[in-house]
Amino acid sequence: MATTLQAGAGFARLADIIKTLRGENGCPWDKEQDETTILNYLLEEVYEVVEAVQSGKAESVREELGDVLMEVVFLAQIYEEKDAFHLADSVESINSKMIRRHPHVFGDAKLDSSARVVEEWHRQKQVEKNRDSLFDGLPRTLPALAAAFQIGQKASLVGFDWERTEEALAKLDEELQELKQALRAGEQKAIDREMGDLLFAAANVSRRAGVNPETALLLANRRFRERFAYMESRLREQGRDPAQASLPEMDALWEEAKDRGVGG
Repeated sequence: MATTLQAGAGFARLADIIKTLRGENGCPWDKEQDETTILNYLLEEVYEVVEAVQSGKAESVREELGDVLMEVVFLAQIYEEKDAFHLADSVESINSKMIRRHPHVFGDAKLDSSARVVEEWHRQKQVEKNRDSLFDGLPRTLPALAAAFQIGQKASLVGFDWERTEEALAKLDEELQELKQALRAGEQKAIDREMGDLLFAAANVSRRAGVNPETALLLANRRFRERFAYMESRLREQGRDPAQASLPEMDALWEEAKDRGVGG
């Protein structure tokens, strides 16, 4: 089993590799990248980590985490070349932050529950960043469903939340009824608004249930794709594709896929 020292040496080697790739005799493609173009690859690798974790395959997680580390080091190298900061500054920043925000571990504070730990973390963050609102600092680039989850989570920290999950479910039912009314009326602006309210309410139910709606939806998307692929495969065996099959036929194959455990 690798040690922390070995991990540190490997991290330093990765930094040297990236520096070489960006250097005078390095790779033309790597030298062309900037802080904007590299973001696409960073986001892609992060989602691949999520997929790897959901797959339950440790080997895939190991590989994808390495890819994320590479993108992080690459981005830091770009800023080092601008004389903005060094990779070591980012590492020291997170080290200091983790110690500062865990006073119950590295200091004398007494925080006796996970809820108190989260409260203290957010309290310190708000003070450090000099923020006026709970939502200051929430990335505007977050996917909307993930943002809805974070907004509800932050509001709950100050007690703006339902006491029981059943109340959140009732709100979800209420929003569904309002969407149905808007659809019957055919008012597009109202439909847009009520659809948003329904999704926001669903994110809150998910939060109350201890489920991140973004990762839950990723899993649902994967299940749908795998079951649809099964249906396509079965139809190909008959020399057909979905466009040539009736809805009842596709429904039957869909149920067959579910019965066989396709998609989990």
